[in-house]
Amino acid sequence: MATPVSQFFTSSDYLLSLPIVLLALFAVGILLIDLVLPAEWKRLNAVAALMGLGFSAAGVCRIQLAFRSQAITFRSGFFGGVLMDRFAIYFFYLFLVGAAVAILMSVRYLEIERESHGEFYALILFAVAGMMCMACGFDIVLLFIGLELMALSTYVLVGFLRRDKRSNEAALKYLLLGAFSSGIFAYGLSLLYGLSGSTNLADIGVALQARIATNPRDPVIILALITTATGLLFKIAAVPFHQWAPDAYEGAPTSVTAFMSVAVKAAAWAMLLRIFLFALYPLRPMYVPLLIFVSVATMTGGNLAAITQTNLKRLLAYSSIAHVGYMLLGLVASDGKENQTGIQGILVYLLVYTFMNLGAFAVITSLRRRNIIGDDIDDINGLFFKAPTEALLMMAFLLSLAGIPPFAGFLGKYFIFLSLVQTGHYTLATIAVLYAVIGLYYYMRVANAMFMKQAVDAEPVQVGPGMRLALTIAGLGTIGIGIFPNLFIQAVYWSLNSGPLGSIAWLVK
Repeated sequence: MATPVSQFFTSSDYLLSLPIVLLALFAVGILLIDLVLPAEWKRLNAVAALMGLGFSAAGVCRIQLAFRSQAITFRSGFFGGVLMDRFAIYFFYLFLVGAAVAILMSVRYLEIERESHGEFYALILFAVAGMMCMACGFDIVLLFIGLELMALSTYVLVGFLRRDKRSNEAALKYLLLGAFSSGIFAYGLSLLYGLSGSTNLADIGVALQARIATNPRDPVIILALITTATGLLFKIAAVPFHQWAPDAYEGAPTSVTAFMSVAVKAAAWAMLLRIFLFALYPLRPMYVPLLIFVSVATMTGGNLAAITQTNLKRLLAYSSIAHVGYMLLGLVASDGKENQTGIQGILVYLLVYTFMNLGAFAVITSLRRRNIIGDDIDDINGLFFKAPTEALLMMAFLLSLAGIPPFAGFLGKYFIFLSLVQTGHYTLATIAVLYAVIGLYYYMRVANAMFMKQAVDAEPVQVGPGMRLALTIAGLGTIGIGIFPNLFIQAVYWSLNSGPLGSIAWLVK
């Protein structure tokens, strides 16, 4: 006798998966429609992708409304494999905004590169679907599937410029290093499964707590921690697992670089926080010294390497690495029990970083013309005299990246530094402030080129409607969050007030 499907999947499960299913359906639809679209209508693929993101956002809102009507803040689904809470919903919106702006940046850019294909937009939607699995996954199998769906889509996007040797080389390096790190991460997850007999993060945490109580120096636990942490630190491009980032950022299409730098990194952070604050929480005394070393090394390597860069995309890649170091300090300072300021700082940081980094890469993308690549620092010389609006926006994005008030980037650093001071990590706070000053130096190199140097060519910068909208969204986010921060800070507080994640250390109570 056949088993009814309702025994395995309830209506609640379907609701929780609605945003992901909608993205997958639109991605498949774009692939099919692209086969019959003439070349002059290829922009419709971008419109369809934006519609898919809009429908997915409506699905997220539907989940929120259901939670509000039932007076709940989280729901578990798919036999405990999914934990849909405010934390996941917060990241869902980040992914959707990052993908939408990246698509707006890509329309004219792909036409210039003669690579306007529907596969590009389908891959972005598939990548976002994987990211959502990483944000709401509470089972290591679902987390790994989401990670690989995102990673495989991103590998292809990095090498999407088939006639560009830099793009091909970047994709190959990213693929090889990414596959190696995924293997290490999978090995770490298998050890966690072997230690606990479960793939659920909560069960793993409970099992580790019981095991470490009897044998604090268990070598298998230490190996599981190191291998799992290595895979996670690679995905966020922390030193010494960062070597893929500069090459991938430089070789990828600039709009893909922007997408990778915000949405892909936010997804990696969502998964990292899930694992460190649930499954690995009993091992916090072990992993905090490791995170301190990695965070200081990451700030050092990222900031010092950025000083010598002449390619804008590589400079921003090393800048992105340095920002990872600051965010890791938030995880060092927050135990999720007595102090959550650092976790709040990470979420604020990811929010503001989405807008300011997308904006910076949007300006670089706008410099691409038929005979000018536009990603060298000399290409931005005299930008103020050719495109004053883009130059002023770029200045705002750079000041925000440096953490200068009243721009949004100041908020991220403020919460990180505040958490360090609250928890007595004064030395780490001092080091972070010093590196922030170094960061200001190389950002001002770009500003000096825009405002103080002569342009290498007189060709005007042409900005299409999609790019104008992308710059507008990024500019409003960067400036608006800095001037009116309360609404966005409350959104972060809301995302952490969510059942289990609102009391992250519930495992050890």
